Amino acid sequence: MDLHPDPNAPIHTTDPSLLHPSLTSVAEDASSTLAAQHPPPLLHPDQQLDPLHGHVPNDVSLDSDSLHGLQCAVDGLPYSHPPLLHHHPEQQQPQPQQQQPHLESLVKRPDQHIDIASIVDPPNLDFWRDRLFSVDEMIVLSEEQFLTYFPHIDNVYSHRSTQHYKRKPLISHYWDCRLKGRPPGTPKSNDPNKKKRKRTTRQRDLCDVKIKITEYFPGHDVMGLPADVTEGVGEGVVAEEQQQQQQQQRQQHQENQPFGLLTPSLNPPLPEGHPGVNGQRFFTIQRVNGNGANGKNDGVSGGHRHTLEESDRVKKNSVQRYLVNQARERKKALSTRAMSTPIQPQKTYHTKATGLAAQTVSFRAQENELRLYGSCFCPFVQRVWIALELKGIPYQYIEVDPYKKPQSLLEVNPRGLVPALRHGDWGSYESSVLLEYLEDLNVSPALLPSGDAKLRAHCRLWTDFINRNIVPSFYRVLQEQDTQKQIAHAQELRDAFNTLVTAAHAQGPFFLGASISFVDIQVAPWIVRLRRVLSPYRGWPDPEAGSRWGAWVEAIENDEHVQATTSTDELYLDSYERYAQNRPNTSQLANAINAGRGLP
Repeated sequence: MDLHPDPNAPIHTTDPSLLHPSLTSVAEDASSTLAAQHPPPLLHPDQQLDPLHGHVPNDVSLDSDSLHGLQCAVDGLPYSHPPLLHHHPEQQQPQPQQQQPHLESLVKRPDQHIDIASIVDPPNLDFWRDRLFSVDEMIVLSEEQFLTYFPHIDNVYSHRSTQHYKRKPLISHYWDCRLKGRPPGTPKSNDPNKKKRKRTTRQRDLCDVKIKITEYFPGHDVMGLPADVTEGVGEGVVAEEQQQQQQQQRQQHQENQPFGLLTPSLNPPLPEGHPGVNGQRFFTIQRVNGNGANGKNDGVSGGHRHTLEESDRVKKNSVQRYLVNQARERKKALSTRAMSTPIQPQKTYHTKATGLAAQTVSFRAQENELRLYGSCFCPFVQRVWIALELKGIPYQYIEVDPYKKPQSLLEVNPRGLVPALRHGDWGSYESSVLLEYLEDLNVSPALLPSGDAKLRAHCRLWTDFINRNIVPSFYRVLQEQDTQKQIAHAQELRDAFNTLVTAAHAQGPFFLGASISFVDIQVAPWIVRLRRVLSPYRGWPDPEAGSRWGAWVEAIENDEHVQATTSTDELYLDSYERYAQNRPNTSQLANAINAGRGLP
């Protein structure tokens, strides 16, 4: 059957008068009338009953046997037919009855008889949905068309009843529009252990449409006889003999018509092009509300009082539910796969220095009146640490966990932040302040140029620029989760570095020329973390070879005092994962960046 009708062509309908009268509701009484007119089945002369037990005449019409074969439509139960017996020399014993195949209705749950994945997007779907929604005239569908398109419209209707026929190879199914509604089947349960369903009560009687879907079973010829009812009768029975028998049966039926020509033929041939013309299963769909059938008034006549879109809003059709279930199963499978995969623990900050920094910590472990409280991953600590190593001032390095805030740290800095410096019974904090303090101890080499107040002010000015622009931009790039915003913040950081390079010595490689100084120490920890943190987490590029910026980065990386306070790459990669994922409460600094505030 062609599934590609022309949407512009008129809707194909079948005149009910052309349908098999025994397969329509109009002639539902025909079978009972016919059954009353015919005596019991015809038997072979050699198989007549004993006179003591009754005698069956031999001139009985075979048509009652054919009606017995149509009981296959009742409840879908297996059934069998008495054999058609013919006088044949080779046939001496009664032949066993031939059982008809089980005929199962496809109407109530058509989605159970097909692969829904194959009909998700059939051709001309909108045309067919509109046609099956409106049902302006009787619609005749092949089995393929019904199984393809009805699952796309079954949300509109709700099944109400099914009517079986003893002597007709058909079943009638009655459906109401779902917006007709119906009272609840069971009272609401008060059992506290029963799972409550989230349901919204809809207003009833919003639509009066009622349809009848008539399902005509396959495998029957135009006389209503099963096509294989004569199989196994005998090898001598040929097709020509069967045709002659059927012709005789038709003549007998016409002779037995009590009203002559006024009674319609029991089984006229179906018109050319009809879906069931060759014995295939087919379906008819018609609107029956308000037609006065059986002397009843089944509601108001006419079409739906709502749109197809409203039906789609109320309930999903079978195909839509299939797609939702598929998505749910995929999500469940992914969840199961994720649960079966060993969960990798989140990386956290390190509490012990590694590499060359670990050697420096070991070397500076002896007690001293000058104590530096620091954390191995903290760039602000590294500022002061580089200055101490550069000046060669004896000190004791004390590794602390700033998130646990030990009492010894709180005695120096009540906020519990590092770095903190204790010199005898005096203490202070804030990295830029501590660098100024170390410079004021007048220990060589000097970090700020001596004897040049203007140049010293120049260095302090660009130190403030680093704290206000470079440091916040670094953390914005690292903490931002939106890719487009990361790009914008990265451009801001790149512009800030370019501005700083413009203010530096033209030849360098450091800020004031050949030697590392105050501004270099202020920015060095973040230059170190460009390759170790921003590059793996945000794709920060390496500096261009031969550029002024590249020379400065190389000079910082190769400085022995910077190297002595720098741990291995793994320490920074692990410790800054919290920032890269922007975990809640990573630090006071991270919270300030997220809130758009200045450095704490």
